[in-house]
Amino acid sequence: MKKIGFFRLHAARMALSLVLVLVLLLNAVGLLHLGFMARLENYAYDLRLQWTMPGTVDKRIVIVDVDEKSLEQQGHWPWPRNKLAHMVDVLFDTYQIDVLGFDVLFAERDESSGLSTLESLAQGELKADQRFEAALKRLRPALRYDDLFAQSLKNRPVVLGYYFQHDKLGQRQVGLLPEPVLPQGSFVEHNVGAMKADGFSANLPELQKAAASAGFFNASPLIDDDGVFRRISLLQMHNGALYETLGLAMARLVMRAPTVELVYEGGSHNSVALEALRVGDKRVPVDADVAALVPYRGRQGSYVYVSASDVLQAKVPADVLRGAIVLVGTTAPGLLDLRTAPMQEAYAGVELHANMIAGIMDSTIKERPAYVMGLELVLLLFTGVLLALVLPALSPAYATLLSLVMASFAVAVNLWIWSAGQLIVPLASGLVLIAAIFVFNMSYGFFVDSRAKRLLARLFGQYVPPELVDEMAQDPGAYSLAGENREMTVLFSDVRGFTTISEGLGPTQLTELMNDFLTPMTKVIHAHRGTIDKYIGDAIMAFWGAPLADPQHAHRAVQAAMDMVAQLHALEEHFKAKGWPSIQIGIGVNTGDMTVGNMGSEFRLAYTVMGDAVNLGSRLEGLTKTYGVSIIVSEFTRAAAMDFAYKELDCVRVKGKEHPVKIYEPLGLMSELAPEVRQELAQYSAALRLYHTQDWLVAADEFAKLQRQYPDCELYRLYATRVVEFIAHPPGQDWDGSHTFKTK
Repeated sequence: MKKIGFFRLHAARMALSLVLVLVLLLNAVGLLHLGFMARLENYAYDLRLQWTMPGTVDKRIVIVDVDEKSLEQQGHWPWPRNKLAHMVDVLFDTYQIDVLGFDVLFAERDESSGLSTLESLAQGELKADQRFEAALKRLRPALRYDDLFAQSLKNRPVVLGYYFQHDKLGQRQVGLLPEPVLPQGSFVEHNVGAMKADGFSANLPELQKAAASAGFFNASPLIDDDGVFRRISLLQMHNGALYETLGLAMARLVMRAPTVELVYEGGSHNSVALEALRVGDKRVPVDADVAALVPYRGRQGSYVYVSASDVLQAKVPADVLRGAIVLVGTTAPGLLDLRTAPMQEAYAGVELHANMIAGIMDSTIKERPAYVMGLELVLLLFTGVLLALVLPALSPAYATLLSLVMASFAVAVNLWIWSAGQLIVPLASGLVLIAAIFVFNMSYGFFVDSRAKRLLARLFGQYVPPELVDEMAQDPGAYSLAGENREMTVLFSDVRGFTTISEGLGPTQLTELMNDFLTPMTKVIHAHRGTIDKYIGDAIMAFWGAPLADPQHAHRAVQAAMDMVAQLHALEEHFKAKGWPSIQIGIGVNTGDMTVGNMGSEFRLAYTVMGDAVNLGSRLEGLTKTYGVSIIVSEFTRAAAMDFAYKELDCVRVKGKEHPVKIYEPLGLMSELAPEVRQELAQYSAALRLYHTQDWLVAADEFAKLQRQYPDCELYRLYATRVVEFIAHPPGQDWDGSHTFKTK
């Protein structure tokens, strides 16, 4: 039952934990796709975003909202272009805004003025009516609403909106696109991973030519699988040229940045990946799709909202709009410009562009560079290997504590990188790994280790204390009930005069007395890591060195024997209070080779020890009364527990043993022996030497002195009697100094 090493013991658990690490590593590098991990990572991203959003209102950007109030007061959408022209004039002339953007498409002509009907009449029924023609000529400029709207846009920093189509079945091209931000040939096309548009729906040519710029506003091609808008394309490709999003176009106007530069990894366009865009002095990080994460400021309402109807009527306080960046959009549910954001299911689409404008201006757009994958791999490997190696060695409480500490540390470091470095390092994978290894280890411990522990408890629980069962459970494979031979120490304890004691008590009292006696004796044996073999009436048989190997088995057995005697003295008051007689015990202890294992018959088995060394221990217990001592140990036990002081009692040849054995009484630890005891021991040792050299007369004098000094010592009386007998009948020159016992 040699105990195997820790790593060999927990090899299976560690190997399976490392398999979990490998699975998540493969998922991180893209060789294995775990769909739930992507969902969890999105969820972790959303939580971090919600925890760290400023939650304040950015007053630099104002949203002119075509809300329910505006629809009620100004009529259904779309409004006549002359009304929009009036709104543009009010915003720039009355409120002196900085930049205006439309999250609205003007792809169709406005026929709401009735001009087309009047033109038909002029060519038909009223063709010859000069007064009608004159009136129509005078009214025509005022009824050309698209021209009025275009005129209001001229020479003003206005950005129109349009959208690209990504449906190859339809490739429509409606309206006029703005000039691309990066024309074809100004960049290496295969090094830019921008989405390629198949068609577009843009604004009327006269409107687009009048406006300063335009940007696409559709982000739906990059919507995540769960329907949440987390990022927006900043550039999309059409016919080999790159076009900018509405937010980027407005930010460029605000910052007076004429161009957009492409920033590659390593600073060269020959690099594999595009890393960021340079807009003026701002660096805007992008991913492989040339998309940026939306730097959400908070829930809807993080920017100033004013009703479009109030703007038309100039009812908005001047300080709200003066110098502002203005976006015209809608929150009216019927106009279907609501999106799902990480922190809100119904989120106004116009605020997506507001967030992007603010993020570009403030450099708050977070990035997820390519090297983050390497960092994730290192963290997963470090965390996984550490937990795989350490958790099997820990108790459930400490394993839980370590896992919580590591998870908390991972979250804290991740949030610090998120906030201080503006970097997004995957979080869910690390937390899932910690949780998975923890749950696996706890499950393994419960279903495998605890099963082994229950088996050990069933096999050995009646013999050894619970703490030894726990220790054995650390290596259950090292213990069995199969017989084997090893050096051990056995202890026999018996109550002296038990027959007389039992005759004076009734059955109930006798049972109670034995329970009150055996329980503390057993506790002492267990406290010294002993194994209870059996109770034989009033007798106790115990051994050390099995099932748990113990190099200190002899020392523990001797100490247990002395503590049993001390415990018995402590019980005297308890026995006296109950009217029970006092109890004296004899204890025999022997060390030697024994056979230990499950022995018995097919009807009943017991984990016990057998052999000559066991029999000698039993004989020694029987000699305690003869020598008037409570404990007798053999010379073999003395040799194995040399840190105790002993009094040599005799050299005896017990029944069934051919060779004599020296026997001793343990007096206590050598280092704790009292001076008076040392003096007595020296005096007795001198008398014993005289006895062994057959100097009978001098020995008789010495033992007589010891008898007078210690009248209660049965040992000195025994030797004084023997010496007198040997004076009369000398044992002969071939005497080996031993005393032979003919009975057990």
